[in-house]
Amino acid sequence: MKRVCPSVNPVYVESVVVLAVVLCVHMAIWNQHSWCSIALVIQAFYVQHKWDRLLKSGAAVFQFRLSANSGIVPASMVMPLMGLVLREKCSASGNVYFERFSMVITITGMMLALFLSLIALGVTRPVPTNTCIIAGLAGSAILYTTKQTLTVSEVIEVLEVLLIFVYLCLIVLYLLPRCFTPGEALLIVGGISFILNQLIKRSLNLAEVKGDPVNYFLPVVVVGSLLLGVFFALLFCFMESETWVSSLFFHMMTAVLVLGILMPWLSLFIGRHPIMWLLDFVTLNDRRLCLLGYWVFLAIVATCVVLHQNYQRQSGSKKHQASTVVRKYFHLIVVATYVPGLMYDRQLLHVASVGCLAVFLLLEYVRYFRILPFGQLLRQLLTLFLDERDSGPLILTHIYLLLGMSLPIWLFPGPCAPKGILTGAGGLVPYAGVLAVGVGDTVASVFGSTMGEIRWPGTRKTLEGTATSVFAQIIAVAMFLIFDGSINLNSTYSWIVGSITLVALLEAYTSQIDNLLLPLYLFILLLL
Repeated sequence: MKRVCPSVNPVYVESVVVLAVVLCVHMAIWNQHSWCSIALVIQAFYVQHKWDRLLKSGAAVFQFRLSANSGIVPASMVMPLMGLVLREKCSASGNVYFERFSMVITITGMMLALFLSLIALGVTRPVPTNTCIIAGLAGSAILYTTKQTLTVSEVIEVLEVLLIFVYLCLIVLYLLPRCFTPGEALLIVGGISFILNQLIKRSLNLAEVKGDPVNYFLPVVVVGSLLLGVFFALLFCFMESETWVSSLFFHMMTAVLVLGILMPWLSLFIGRHPIMWLLDFVTLNDRRLCLLGYWVFLAIVATCVVLHQNYQRQSGSKKHQASTVVRKYFHLIVVATYVPGLMYDRQLLHVASVGCLAVFLLLEYVRYFRILPFGQLLRQLLTLFLDERDSGPLILTHIYLLLGMSLPIWLFPGPCAPKGILTGAGGLVPYAGVLAVGVGDTVASVFGSTMGEIRWPGTRKTLEGTATSVFAQIIAVAMFLIFDGSINLNSTYSWIVGSITLVALLEAYTSQIDNLLLPLYLFILLLL
């Protein structure tokens, strides 16, 4: 029988952990923006309680994900903190362009968080005077810092992202009820808004386009997937999607979008036809072909696991659901996928993960719209692996897993890293997803659910699960240090252990999507 400690509100502990991360960043950087981040986390703490009250009373503007708090505090700090640590790295390397770009990320994240706060304060009745004063003081400090540190063109860029965010929120939250908490919507829609604005900006200034062609695949895939999803979501509001005519139209329009819009758009950035560039990229050496063959084998293994679990359900109870241990099989398969790629060819892993994201999104569209001939089959196969977080019309768990593993690779500040390598704890930055999600979350779930006895106060998570999670991640770091010669920790072991422990505590107390949140916070801490 599991022992339960005296009850504690998990929101308070979650906020304390996030505040600890903010203070770590502030002590390491200590500038105007870091002071603003402290003001932002304080106002987010007060606003989160207003959002939570709105969610419980059903007075929120949209329908958000059930059985979770609003998540405003952890979500509000991701973009500002990420911009701060990226700016520090780019400043140290002398890259002025990306230093300014990182400042734009910081201010954009703060503005998006303030906008979400204004929504909560605007619909709360009676008007929360104290919270309004705190939010006003924090907003004034951020606006003053923006005026002092950003140029006019950079301020316009921030406002563009904010405008895109407003319209995307209206569309996404209306079309996809109960899929996100307010915090998750801030992270996902805010990130998409920033990517969309950057892609438009670069498309209008092709003469200034430079950098690695690999980096342009993700923005084009994200924007293309967004256009496809919004178009068919609106279209199928007025027509039936489960007919062969609608399905053929879906497949035809997808082909038109990919071949007629996205391919030419991508060729403008990389200077070649994307398919020809991709063929040359993949066949550059034998190691890449071996990695691709190995990944195809793992994909077949994952497919076999899904089919085997569904066969067991058909031969047993119709209410059979995959256990936590079975779901973590996929975490282990993903770890086995990413670790060789991180060690031997990160560029190939970058492109392959973007391609996998495109496939996952397309398959989810096919399942969601019941597109023939595979829509209903995908519904039957994937419902087995649903958990309480998939309360909306979309099944996003597997996409969040992919994002959690891939985001540290996609966000890695290559232009600010000499020879593409960071020293100290920064050498583990690309491994943040593997550590936080692939190793830490997996071990915590398996050991906590099977051998855990002492629960953390106010949660279902166990002390044993968190402790084994930290221990497993330390062992993983030691293994990476042995097999990856590019990692040089330079006696930063205590910082690494502290960072892993903070993120493990966040995993124990957050009700947000941990596959998405934990890698980002570990990324921020390791990058300091």
